[in-house]
Amino acid sequence: MSFLGFGSSAEIDIVLDDAATRKQAEIKTEDGKKEKLFLFYDGESITGRVNVTLKGKKMEHQGIRIEFVGQIELYYDRGNHHEFTSLVKELARPGELSQSTSYPFEFLNVEKPYESYTGANVRLRYFLRVTVTKRLTDSVKEMDILVHTLSSYPEVNSSIKMEVGIEDCLHIEFEYNKSKYHLKDVIVGKIYFLLVRIKIKHMELAIIKRETTGSGPNTFNENETIAKYEIMDGAPVRGESIPIRLFLSGYELTPSMRDVNKKFSVRYYLNLVLVDEEERRYFKQQEITLWRKHEKTKSKPTLQAQKLGD
Repeated sequence: MSFLGFGSSAEIDIVLDDAATRKQAEIKTEDGKKEKLFLFYDGESITGRVNVTLKGKKMEHQGIRIEFVGQIELYYDRGNHHEFTSLVKELARPGELSQSTSYPFEFLNVEKPYESYTGANVRLRYFLRVTVTKRLTDSVKEMDILVHTLSSYPEVNSSIKMEVGIEDCLHIEFEYNKSKYHLKDVIVGKIYFLLVRIKIKHMELAIIKRETTGSGPNTFNENETIAKYEIMDGAPVRGESIPIRLFLSGYELTPSMRDVNKKFSVRYYLNLVLVDEEERRYFKQQEITLWRKHEKTKSKPTLQAQKLGD
């Protein structure tokens, strides 16, 4: 049996060198649950050991390798995984294992250009994959890691001022304090009623997340309402000004992502909605940019912060 390559099987474990001290963070899985993974940033090294534990006396193999992979998976095209990062290290040449063995590995200063993401139609993931090549069936073990992309403070962060109206019926002006917000920020704004000739009974501000996948005729847009904030219940009068204060830290948000590897985008919009007494809805959308700020910790790793684009 061993001669034909059946041999004994083995258990594979991947253990990070800093597993005891490295921070973990949560990410949503495809089925909507949450899992905790080890957190890495762009430019950080990944080092550890691969433990191969024999289940029998010996095991023949055609080589053992470890890969670090960054890939994008579009749910409507599951057969194709688009890899944007792929690093390989050979751990062992073909031979025979007669005892359980531990192999050290290191991927130094690894580029991780994008943030990990699980969405409605797309997933971007990073993982370590160990392959023990055998004659018939390879033994494979994967371990996902989480990557957060940090940004530096935007150099330009102008406020948003807009007017919206229906001729001779309604004229309002709204202002938000800035156009770029970090994920724990507060949206502060004001709404001014310059002309009110329709009976408004309700007004709310919503944060809409729009995930765009594909391109051309195969473009899919998925909109999700992340947050709803009631601004007003009752009729406003001319000259009235209503303050807005929306705390982002209570919501599940990601940084804005634009044309990631030419496969997908994630954009966020502030949606102002007015409802009149006849249940007619009036709304105005404005795009905002969300970015991830470095959270201060006692021991700061060396990080490379991306510059926030306009």
